Amino acid sequence: MKRIVLAFMLLACVATLTYGRKVAEGLSNSSLGKYTIEALDEPFMLAGEAMKCFEITYENSPMTVRVIVDKDKKCRNFLVVSDKLSVMYTCNGDYFGVNKVDKKYAKAGFTTDDESLDRADYFHQKLIVRGFTGEIDAARLIASYYPDLIKGL
Repeated sequence: MKRIVLAFMLLACVATLTYGRKVAEGLSNSSLGKYTIEALDEPFMLAGEAMKCFEITYENSPMTVRVIVDKDKKCRNFLVVSDKLSVMYTCNGDYFGVNKVDKKYAKAGFTTDDESLDRADYFHQKLIVRGFTGEIDAARLIASYYPDLIKGL
């Protein structure tokens, strides 16, 4: 019986460790408090392509944000999806900033709802950083800036 309990506990520990790996955490500078970013092991399937996915959770909110990384030849698009708002951040080597969801992703059911979008913050985030931004740094920037885009939050 001891072996069965020990084997079950070992299996439970391995399962929790392999689901997501915490890659970053920090302050969101909003009412949502601290954020935690995990790299998900399962890729997100979009238009027949497997894409890397991060999950952002906030300390003071039940909201979960998924960041789907789509690598193109010249740029990297970060599709940010939550139950409140979907937007796209783009890193093209010259800058990193927010955009509305591209037509490519609209076909998959992701669109930017203008009713939920804070337009003033949207235009302030069109250019966040100049130059190339890596995936982890981009996820950190998204975790900090994304809550400001949601109207009434």
